Amino acid sequence: MKAFEISNLQKNYPDFELGPLNLDLEPGTVLGYIGPNGSGKSTTLHCMVGLVKHESGDIKIFGRPNNPNKPAWKFDIGYVGDVHVFYENWSAAKNLKFLKQFYPAWSDKLVEDLVKRFELPLDKKAKELSSGNRVKLSLVSALAHQPKLLLLDEPTAGLDPVVRTEVLDTLFEVLEDGERSIFYSTHILTDISRLADELAFLHDGKIMQRTAKEDLTENWRKISFRFEHTNGKINGVKSHQAEGKNHQVISSDYKETLAHLAKLGVENIIENRLSIDEIAVEILKGAKDATAPKS
Repeated sequence: MKAFEISNLQKNYPDFELGPLNLDLEPGTVLGYIGPNGSGKSTTLHCMVGLVKHESGDIKIFGRPNNPNKPAWKFDIGYVGDVHVFYENWSAAKNLKFLKQFYPAWSDKLVEDLVKRFELPLDKKAKELSSGNRVKLSLVSALAHQPKLLLLDEPTAGLDPVVRTEVLDTLFEVLEDGERSIFYSTHILTDISRLADELAFLHDGKIMQRTAKEDLTENWRKISFRFEHTNGKINGVKSHQAEGKNHQVISSDYKETLAHLAKLGVENIIENRLSIDEIAVEILKGAKDATAPKS
């Protein structure tokens, strides 16, 4: 049984259309959902948790439709969005106590452990918490009932780098047991690259590519070489810059590119691995170029 299944999902706004979207996730798998701001990442998660109603398509959570009238499926989900909603005049402790009553599997021991890890001041009112501590309180709330599926929608957006690193380090420590399925939406790939098994790239409401992370880092390369002729297409190349005889290409299949260059008689070839961030930029840039109107 899939952790979630999205089939032909479509959500329309006056100036934006999500889908049709088809996406699923195996239990125990971490999927990074990558795309620029405005690409439809938050809309996807809002549809999944029932915050917005989609026009068409189906969403199932561990085999159960996300029917708002039969909300038992929500027990399997922990959700953290980019906006953290609490009773602002209540303390962090009182907010957690309030949430506890809705979740039979709520673990006080887990809450105690997470609060200690996050150094979260439970006595402070929600409105007095820093941005970082609001994120931490949201994560504690999402994890306390031990959900099988964690949905994270840019949870560290707007945090300074130090707090962001602190939050992510602690979060990853908690999640590295591999027992949960995680769907992590972000435009900052370093937030998820450490944990992700797969990456799905979203552009303008459409999934452009879904790939195992290791396949990307293994196959993509930046290749530099000197060569007289420049006109022909080189196998595997996604982008090509040339200045005189000096060439630099980005390849999504470096073995195929190197074999083609060797056949052309190219020498003095230098290849370098790309970071996952650099690869993401190339994929999304390619998606943008492919969908841009032709002049």
